[in-house]
Amino acid sequence: MLTAVLIDDMPQAIQVLQNDLAELFPDIQIKGTADSVVSGAKLLRQETPDLLFLDIMLGDGTGFDLLEILPNLRSKIIFVTAYEEHAIKAFRFAAIDYLLKPINPEDLRAAVERARQQLSHSSESIDILKETIKHPNALPQRISLHTQERIAVVDIDGIVRCESDGNNTLFILNSGEKIFVTKTLKQFENLFKDHSFLRTHQSHLINIQYIQEYVRKEGGYLKMKNGDSIPVAVRKKSEVIGMLDNL
Repeated sequence: MLTAVLIDDMPQAIQVLQNDLAELFPDIQIKGTADSVVSGAKLLRQETPDLLFLDIMLGDGTGFDLLEILPNLRSKIIFVTAYEEHAIKAFRFAAIDYLLKPINPEDLRAAVERARQQLSHSSESIDILKETIKHPNALPQRISLHTQERIAVVDIDGIVRCESDGNNTLFILNSGEKIFVTKTLKQFENLFKDHSFLRTHQSHLINIQYIQEYVRKEGGYLKMKNGDSIPVAVRKKSEVIGMLDNL
C-alpha cells in the first residue's frame, strides 16, 4: 500500500484530489493534508509518505520553500499547479511530474503510475524547475535525463547529439558519456527548439555547435567534432546548407 500527503491552500482542491485518489487508487492511504508551508512542514516531520502532492503557490510561500525546509525529504513529488505555458516547459526540462488544475483523472492516474516506477527526484532537478519558473523568458541551461538507474542532470550546451532508438533516445555528450532515456526524439526536438539544435534526419537531432563539416559525397552527411558522422535527409539538405552558410 502506498501512502500520500496532500498540500494545497484550496480546501476544495484537496477534497477533489482526495475523492479522485479514493476512486482510482483505493490502495493509496492518505496520511494527512495541509494548507500552507508551515503546516505542511509540520505534517511532513511526522509522516514520511511515498507520494507528496504539492501545490506550487501556497498562502505563506511556495512548495519550493517547503522543500528547502525539508531538504532530505524522500517522497516522490507530484506538483500541482494552475500555471500553464512556461510552467509546463519548466517541468519538462526538470523531468518532474505535474498536474494542471483542474486535475484530469486520467492525468492523475498516469502521474501516480509513473511515480510508482520512478526514482525520487534529485535536488538538482528541483533547482532546474525553480530556475525555469523564476525566469520564464530565459532559455534553460540544464536538463534532467531519467534513465532506469538514475537521474542525470546535464548542461544542454554539453550535448553533442541525440539519436532515436524506437521510442527511446540516446544522448551523446561532449565528455564521451552516453545516456539512454525512455522518451522519444520528437519530445526532445520540441524541448530544444529554441536552443542550437537541428533535426537532420528522422533519427538524428544535433547540436550545431559541434558540427565540424558537411561532406557532400555519399548522399551528404555531417562530420561532428567528436568524430561521429550524421546522415542528412534529402528534404533537410537545403536547410542544413543554408544554416551552415549563416554560421
